[in-house]
Amino acid sequence: MGEEVKRTTYSRAHRREYRRKVRLCLDVFETMLAQSSFDADQPLTGMEIECNLVDADYQPAMSNRYVLDAIGDPAYQTELGAYNIEFNVPPRPLPGHTGLDLEKEVRASLNDAERKASSSGAHIVMIGILPTLMPKHLTQGWMSESTRYTALNKSIFSARGEYIPINISGPEPLSWQAASIAPESACTSMQLHLQVAPADFAANWNAAQVLAGPQLALGANSPYFFGHRLWSETRIELFTQSTDTRPEELKTQGVRPRVWFGERWITSVLDLFQENIRYFPSLLPEVSDEDPVAELAAGRTPHLSELRLHNGTVYRWNRPVYDVVDGRPHLRLENRVLPAGPTVVDMLANSAFYYGMAHSLSQADPPLWTRMSFAAAQANFLTAAKQGIDARLAWPGLGEVTARELVLGTLLPLAHEGLQRRGVDAEVRDRFLDVIQGRAQTGRNGASWQVSTVQTLEDRGLSRPAALAEMLRRYCEHMHANEPVHTWPL
Repeated sequence: MGEEVKRTTYSRAHRREYRRKVRLCLDVFETMLAQSSFDADQPLTGMEIECNLVDADYQPAMSNRYVLDAIGDPAYQTELGAYNIEFNVPPRPLPGHTGLDLEKEVRASLNDAERKASSSGAHIVMIGILPTLMPKHLTQGWMSESTRYTALNKSIFSARGEYIPINISGPEPLSWQAASIAPESACTSMQLHLQVAPADFAANWNAAQVLAGPQLALGANSPYFFGHRLWSETRIELFTQSTDTRPEELKTQGVRPRVWFGERWITSVLDLFQENIRYFPSLLPEVSDEDPVAELAAGRTPHLSELRLHNGTVYRWNRPVYDVVDGRPHLRLENRVLPAGPTVVDMLANSAFYYGMAHSLSQADPPLWTRMSFAAAQANFLTAAKQGIDARLAWPGLGEVTARELVLGTLLPLAHEGLQRRGVDAEVRDRFLDVIQGRAQTGRNGASWQVSTVQTLEDRGLSRPAALAEMLRRYCEHMHANEPVHTWPL
């Protein structure tokens, strides 16, 4: 959920002091990059899974407070919507047999959480956008109890000064006016973390940006919102619009959106933090008591609270993270591209595919991005969000190619090679990358399965709301069976 804050409104003095502290933190961070030892000896990977809660009729259940009390595990936390929870998977090294152990642990934890949630009359669903969510669910009582979320909602609407328009194209276009940031809560994702040495960060970030399009084409799982069939991964555009602090005048002036792909390849992690401060005003100007200059001079590791808080309100699809654990600083690359679900094995397959490809591309000489424009990477990302597994993507040396051909002919070998170089056991590589191969061969991911199933149900006479609920019921059955989505019957 991000760090909690103390207040929901801020004075001009708060904002002036926060701006000063953010810039001071950036100066200290730059000094640390040159002088400090960042923890990167044994890089760790981590995962966050955002989930939805539904009732017995597969409608949103606004009960995360009771569900979290029933689960009683600090790994499960609140999220923006009262019908959301987040599962934080403990970080661990990538090599060896870890992936298969992780699959068992994540399944066991989610099964236990589901059993406890059911005692509160709720069920857990891992899906990009809950297909039964409708406008009536987001009028009141939708937000989790949190000062941070209340403050964020106030700050975004104070910056806009007007309602947020939600206009999304697709087979069944949607136009709606949002009176709060409630639509953001519909967007539930899987976030992948990779600990990276400062010297290696730029190459890994650039590689992740290149891979965002193929990732999304394979993993799309959000074709419906408010009953409309929109993009294969509608979550991308919905999240972009629902957190947009810009009125139309600022958009036409070229002011950047807070949900941002970026606009250039980088040479240092510092580039991203500098852009965050240069382009984006504060949303949560909370000032800490820490003097980062004094902390560093005393030989301690500063937490750089203002820099971290500001970074957490700039929603890059690949976001840099500075953190301190046991007194040692480290950097992480947070990959925020993928939706949650459909199953644990699908999500771990997605993560293995990403980690393997990212390692291969970040180590390649010459780098792939020297032969690919940043605009082409962004265009691939948006095309994949719209068209999913049927997308055609631009790739250096290949021209325009289908996502399925790109994966089978080029990216899967890179993923295998990257995982092998990272010391991942062959059994793990085969288990998860075979899932990716099956998905590319069949052309079926979560989004295409949802659309085909709803169409079949409507052809049998069900209304759209009934078809969405029945589709979600079947989805949940398959989700618990943990068979990869490309094997699910229609």
